Amino acid sequence: MPDKRGRPVPPSEDRMLSRMRDWRAAHERELTPDGFDEEEDVSLPDARAMDLVLRVGELMLASGEGTEAVSEAMLSLSVAFELPRSEVSVTFTTITLSTHPGGDHPPVTGERVVRRRTLDYFRVNELHTLVQQSALGLLELEDAAARLSQIRRARMPYPNWMIAIGFGLIASSASIMMGGGVVVAAVAFLATVLGDRTSVFLARRGVAEFYQMVAAAAVAATIGVGLLWVSSELALGLQAGAIITGNIMALLPGRPLVSSIQDGISGSYVSSAARLLETFFILGAIVTGVAAVAYTAQEIGVAIDLESLPSAGTSMEPLVLVGAAGIAMAFAISLAVPPRMLPAIGVLGVMIWIIYAWLRSATDVPAVVGTVAGAIAVGVVGHWLARYTRRPVLPYLVPSIAPLLPGSILYRGLIEITQGTAVFGLLSLVEAVMVALALGAGVNLGGELVRAFQHGGLAGAGMRGRPAARRTRGAY
Repeated sequence: MPDKRGRPVPPSEDRMLSRMRDWRAAHERELTPDGFDEEEDVSLPDARAMDLVLRVGELMLASGEGTEAVSEAMLSLSVAFELPRSEVSVTFTTITLSTHPGGDHPPVTGERVVRRRTLDYFRVNELHTLVQQSALGLLELEDAAARLSQIRRARMPYPNWMIAIGFGLIASSASIMMGGGVVVAAVAFLATVLGDRTSVFLARRGVAEFYQMVAAAAVAATIGVGLLWVSSELALGLQAGAIITGNIMALLPGRPLVSSIQDGISGSYVSSAARLLETFFILGAIVTGVAAVAYTAQEIGVAIDLESLPSAGTSMEPLVLVGAAGIAMAFAISLAVPPRMLPAIGVLGVMIWIIYAWLRSATDVPAVVGTVAGAIAVGVVGHWLARYTRRPVLPYLVPSIAPLLPGSILYRGLIEITQGTAVFGLLSLVEAVMVALALGAGVNLGGELVRAFQHGGLAGAGMRGRPAARRTRGAY
């Protein structure tokens, strides 16, 4: 029978929904004190199915997916491959799957540890497709295992050199947004790529990621200060500070920021705290690298005028909008988002900037308020697109917030500190953190608004069965 949009429903979907309802009923029964029946039928779990579920969850988490989505995917696979009475626990680095055969048999538990993370939204997208097809009964266990092996071996949609270029394009697009011009945009591209290659070299030498980020920020900042000195000596009038701002925006941790707030709202507090700590470590590395170069520049006499620091302000000129779209799409390329999603991400990047700039100019609201409004709108549209296209939501959200990442605010705060106005500098840094958190909270609030009016539920548990929706006080 067709669905509400007139599209044919796979023949196995009704059977799958029935199995999900049975799973939910059994799961709710087991949560009650007298709900466990020692004499119920024994169903030994399939070791191959458990291994598949664990490996899918491990690869999703290592590729950048949030803990709630990983838990949902693993539970869906557990239902699809009939693992009895499954429980899933996902933290920042560990995935655990436990099934109970029934009767007097002890539970069977498996665990995987994520030791290496590589942001790859192409694999996240492919894994979501695998889970959906398995949940609808379109893939048997052997076929799903073969498909997982293909996904592991698959090449990213972009070669490594294009990923590196993506970082440079983020910086050059940000420079264009801030009025840097062609020369500054070209130098920003070169500086960011050189910084990225420096961090890659250090990674191959076994240096910790914190110091890789410090080096990447310092290399780009040094080139920016060098161009600033040349511009001041030759009276070229270049916005050389846009190079440093663009590099900061390329390094800012948009993905862990969104995921940390998403995990916290969904009730995964351990993972949320770990991701938030990761975010602040990256911010600390950027601040350390840029501040060291800025302080050295002040000491050797390179003048940095606070009144002429680069900022896009609230402009909605065509060149600024092109820069906003460029930042979003370049950010998506650096995260290996599938190419067919890039146009929608570019539109979302322009949309978040227009909402922010219009609110700031028309109503004179603070930057945080404009940021929240734009982020909520992107969250709503991004979650709707993800549901409509049956794709994961993070590849839409994370690149789309890039135009509002607080690169210019962070840069201003660092310069104020190095020029002796530490109080104003700290206030600017606090404002940058507030804007960053507003971005993460806004896109997640947009998702909650979509969820409030959606049909269906998560992992066969229904909307009320979502762990984040369970009430800790009162009653339904």
